[in-house]
Amino acid sequence: MPSVTNRSGAGWTMNCPAACAAHTGQDNEAHEEHDTSTENTDDSNHDPHFEPIVSLPEQEIKTLEEDEEELFKMRAKLFRFASENEHPEWKERGTGDVKLLKHKEKGTIRLLMRRDKTLKICANHYITPLMELKPNAGSDRAWVWNTHADFADECPKPELLAIRFLNAENAQKFKAKFEECRNEVGKKAKKAGTDKNDSADKVAEKLEELSVKEESRESEKKETKEKTEEKQ
Repeated sequence: MPSVTNRSGAGWTMNCPAACAAHTGQDNEAHEEHDTSTENTDDSNHDPHFEPIVSLPEQEIKTLEEDEEELFKMRAKLFRFASENEHPEWKERGTGDVKLLKHKEKGTIRLLMRRDKTLKICANHYITPLMELKPNAGSDRAWVWNTHADFADECPKPELLAIRFLNAENAQKFKAKFEECRNEVGKKAKKAGTDKNDSADKVAEKLEELSVKEESRESEKKETKEKTEEKQ
């Protein structure tokens, strides 16, 4: 049997195969652990980046408020009277900022209200000269009014609306500005009516002048014809 002290290494190999096998197994496990840890490190640091197949340009969405001047803005809660129900009742339509907006060119004024977060329209109608705010029974911070054409649901339809503010002071501020806008619209409508009447009067005068001139021409033709017949 070869000696353990054999420096060539052959004796060690032959006399302790179990120890060598164990040592070899430990080396393999250490190598595998190193590979696994390296793979895990690579996975944790991996940040995939995918280029989009189609590049979509950013588009600006217009709300038509760009052409309007904001005259009033205040947070409130809106209700509509559901008369179509079997048992008519007030139903909440949304909470958000109610605005009074004046068109920069046309001069028209509308009431616009959007719901919080979703920004969905819950009231959208023009202010008219005959529109009137009435106090809601039992509350000093709420108003009720009628509109013949509310565009909140795109298709215009008459609505009975009610709005409630945080306190009576805010309710009074809204009423004051609402009535100011209503009076402004009324004056503009009256002026437009006066201008229209003036234009109609001018057209009537022109027609009358043309009629007189036509009669004069007919009269001259008749006289000329009579004189010609007398000479013959």
